[in-house]
Amino acid sequence: MTLISLPGQHTVELAERAGSHEFVLTVSCADQIGIVFAISEFLSARGFNIREHQQFDDNGSGRVHVRTAFYTQRPQLLDALRSDFQQVADRFGMWFSLHDTKPARLLLMVSKSGHCLNDLIFRWRTGALNAEIALVVSNHEDLRPMAEAAGIPYLHLPVTPDTKAAAEARLLELISEHRIDLVVLARYMQILSDGLASELSGRAINIHHSFLPGFKGAKPYHQAHARGVKMIGATAHYVTADLDEGPIIEQEVIRVDHTHDPRALSQVGQSAESQALSRAVQWHCENRVLLDGHSTIVFR
Repeated sequence: MTLISLPGQHTVELAERAGSHEFVLTVSCADQIGIVFAISEFLSARGFNIREHQQFDDNGSGRVHVRTAFYTQRPQLLDALRSDFQQVADRFGMWFSLHDTKPARLLLMVSKSGHCLNDLIFRWRTGALNAEIALVVSNHEDLRPMAEAAGIPYLHLPVTPDTKAAAEARLLELISEHRIDLVVLARYMQILSDGLASELSGRAINIHHSFLPGFKGAKPYHQAHARGVKMIGATAHYVTADLDEGPIIEQEVIRVDHTHDPRALSQVGQSAESQALSRAVQWHCENRVLLDGHSTIVFR
């Protein structure tokens, strides 16, 4: 297929979208005739322009997953739009979500390692994330200067076995008070309780090195060096009650060799963690991730 750009076409498109109201519809249901037509007909009848459409037909499960981004110049009530689309969803037995594209509000949780926090702050300040970092919460004071230098409120919330329940209750209060859409565990070295993990289902992302379960415990990079590991990786996933086993959103892998000592391996690992986490957060905030049981569909 050959795409032809007319003179001034890009300028016209930008002018059309200036001041527009943008939305993202995601759908999952059993594959059947008429799904795409029904979505297109629904949007067309209401004067929407489709900006991006992606779908994945899962032949193994017989299900179809769809992401459609669209916009209009006319003001729209999101709740009314959801209510109207429910009729289409009922006809096809769809699970669906419909969101506007306003920036998601993030609460970042950290401990002492600042590489993921620093990367997310940089991407936020440069506009690479469709998100607003509302608050940083930590069980240590170490990263306060980094957050506050960026103008982000920083809350020290210590956690001990005796205070864990109270700390998690306070965290839920903060999520409500700050209208948080997504919690990001940016190298937060505390295990969330099963109750909190369930409460945050689909709304919390964690990052960890991909040596698990092979190299557990302290100094995983020393263990990796001793075994002559040739690849360093990181996994970003949704938080679940099963520790580090939630649905995977993104993974990053970087090749290494015998010249990398444990310190160099750790630096490579930090880079992999930062990249995987930032992409996972960005895709979630752009409504590009659909949960599919224990897995995910990611429309990049």
